[in-house]
Amino acid sequence: MNISIIIPLLNEEESLRELHDWIVNVMQSNHFLYEILFIDDGSNDRSWSVISQLAEENNNVGGIRFQKNFGKSQALHAGFKAAKGDVIITMDADLQDNPEEIPELYQLITEEKYDLISGWKKKRYDSLITKNIPSKLFNWAARKTSGVKLHDFNCGLKAFRKEVVKSIEVHGEMHRYIPVLAKSAGFSRIGEKVVKHQARKYGKTKFGMERFINGFLDLITIWFVSKFGKRPMHLFGALGVVMFLIGFGFALYLGIDKLFINPAGRLLTDRPQFFVSLIAMVIGTQLFLAGFLGEIMVRSRKKEKRYKVSEELNLSRTLSKSHSDQYSS
Repeated sequence: MNISIIIPLLNEEESLRELHDWIVNVMQSNHFLYEILFIDDGSNDRSWSVISQLAEENNNVGGIRFQKNFGKSQALHAGFKAAKGDVIITMDADLQDNPEEIPELYQLITEEKYDLISGWKKKRYDSLITKNIPSKLFNWAARKTSGVKLHDFNCGLKAFRKEVVKSIEVHGEMHRYIPVLAKSAGFSRIGEKVVKHQARKYGKTKFGMERFINGFLDLITIWFVSKFGKRPMHLFGALGVVMFLIGFGFALYLGIDKLFINPAGRLLTDRPQFFVSLIAMVIGTQLFLAGFLGEIMVRSRKKEKRYKVSEELNLSRTLSKSHSDQYSS
């Protein structure tokens, strides 16, 4: 199979058929072997009914339905596990991503040998205050922190080699940082393509300003995990040793001063240096223990189930029994 198209969605019943027909037209005109996987992230409208109808009409359509809203990251994770195409394309279900971009994205992966191509919505049709300006600040911070030179981390339209999506785990709210996760996994050929952005045709956005706050917090998490996720002792242990040495230095100074320099002076407990020394050594010990416990957790942690599927459509061709058991709890 050439292409797997993964479309996470939440309450997008009005746009699904139009998006499906548009994608199918592009796939047929380019003679691609393809599959379209709709991941229904707990919609409470008729989205799943539309997906079921599409799956009956087109055997290339599959679907996964979550029991409740688990988030876009979990939806993408489920789609990545189910996909079997050589190239994986992700796009949003709101018709703001243009399927006409898919052939060129496919070519960049297969012929130019990129591991990942991220879309760049250079010209946006979103609100200047609630989306454009916060998005620019967010992308600037992400570039500076991660070292990945992309203009638009949050663009839903991306293309991946199959090996990339099978090697990373997307959870929490980390879908914004898939390029960073890919880089951390050793996939260094990451590119960017300017893509056409279209105004939303139906409904309204499911994301508010809180996504940028969550995004910055996730950025800190990604930075920490990418640098110290496999060796937490290198951070907490080093900080603990430094704090302990500072405290021990103050304690040594106070001891020498009391024993040899000014034995008749104030009591040690009356001097502020005593409390600085005590607090520094306690904090240093706690940081060191945190690093030690982190090392134990890294070596013993098991994969957690982060979502629960209630229904699946047309996935027998893409999911082995072991994968199906994993999704179904």
